[in-house]
Amino acid sequence: MTLRRPIPAVCAVAVPLASPAALRARRSLVAAAAAVLAGAALLAAAPSARAQAQRLKVAAIYTVPVEQQWVSRIDKALKAAVARGDIEYVFSENVANADYERVMRQYAEKGHALIVGEAFAVEAAARKVAKDYPKVAFLLGSSGKPQAPNLAVFDNYIQEPAYLTGMIAGGMTKTNKIGMVGGYPIPEVNRLMNAFIAGAKEVNPKAEFSISFINSWFDPPKAKEAAFAMIDKGADVMYAERFGVSDAAKERKVLAIGNVINTQKDYPETVVASALWHMEPSIDAAIAAVKAGKFKAEDYGKLSHMKARGSELSPLGTFEKKVPPELMAKVRAKEKAILDGTFTVKIDDSQPKPTAK
Repeated sequence: MTLRRPIPAVCAVAVPLASPAALRARRSLVAAAAAVLAGAALLAAAPSARAQAQRLKVAAIYTVPVEQQWVSRIDKALKAAVARGDIEYVFSENVANADYERVMRQYAEKGHALIVGEAFAVEAAARKVAKDYPKVAFLLGSSGKPQAPNLAVFDNYIQEPAYLTGMIAGGMTKTNKIGMVGGYPIPEVNRLMNAFIAGAKEVNPKAEFSISFINSWFDPPKAKEAAFAMIDKGADVMYAERFGVSDAAKERKVLAIGNVINTQKDYPETVVASALWHMEPSIDAAIAAVKAGKFKAEDYGKLSHMKARGSELSPLGTFEKKVPPELMAKVRAKEKAILDGTFTVKIDDSQPKPTAK
C-alpha cells in the first residue's frame, strides 16, 4: 500500500502589488543569484574537465590477438595507465602487415598523441608514417634504431630472467635433453634463447638442446606439434617461447619453462618458472615524456632490465618445494649478482644452434 500525504488546502491571501522600482530590484537580485549558481557549477565541473583534458589519447596496433603473451604485456601496462586516469586507450588487434600503415595513419589523423605498436615486420612503412606525422609520438617494438625526432623504440630485453630460468631447467632435467620452440629466429627471440642456454649450461654442462622455429607469432597447434617431436626424442624440459608448447608438455607429463607471462596457474604441474616481462616502466616513461612535451627518439630497451623492474623471475609457486634447494640457492645468488651489477648476462642476438643428437 502506498502512503500519500494529504494535500493542504489552498488559502487565498491578498498581496499588495509591487512598484516598478521594486520589480526591477527583484529582477537584479534574481539575476545575481543565478550568476553565482552558474559560477559555482562551473567551478564544480572544472576539476573533471581538467582531468579529461589531461588524459592523453593513446592508440595501440597489434598484429596478433591481444591475449598473445608479448602483446598482452603492452595492453596490461596501458590499461594500468587508464585505471590511473592518465590516458584514454583504444587498440586494434590482428592487423595484417599489409594494413598496418593504413591503421597507423587513421589513428594519427584522429588526434592520438601517442601510438604504440610493433614494427618488426613493417619497419619501412611504420617509419614513413612517423615522418609524415611529426607532432605524434610513436613508441614501436623494433629491431632498428630510434628515429628523430618522434619515433622511439622498445624491446623485451628480458635475457636476465631468461638466464635464471635456464639455470632452473638445467638443474631439473633428468635426461639432459631440453627442447626449445620459438616464433621467428630474430634478435628478440634469439637473445632470450641464448641466455636460457647459457644459464642451463652453467649448472649442467651436459645439457643438450633441440631448437625449432615455427615462423609464426601465434600458432599454438604448430608449436605443440614441434614440442611433441622434441619430447619424443627425449626432451623432459621444454622452453615455451610460444603458446602451445606447455600444452604438449602437460600432455606428455614433462616440465616447461614459461616466457614473458606467468602461465603456471594454467599448468600447475608443468610450468616450473617463467621469465616475466613488465612493460609498465616503458609505457609510463613514454606517457610522461609526451605530457611534458619532451618525447624524443630513444631506445626504451633498458627499461626492460631487471634493475628497472622491467623483468623478473617468476615465483616458483606450485614448484616451491619441488625445485632442489641447492639449485635455487645458485639461482638466487646469480639473481643478486645481476641486480648489484657484478654479473652481466651477455646479449647474443645470433640464431642459436641445436646441440641435441
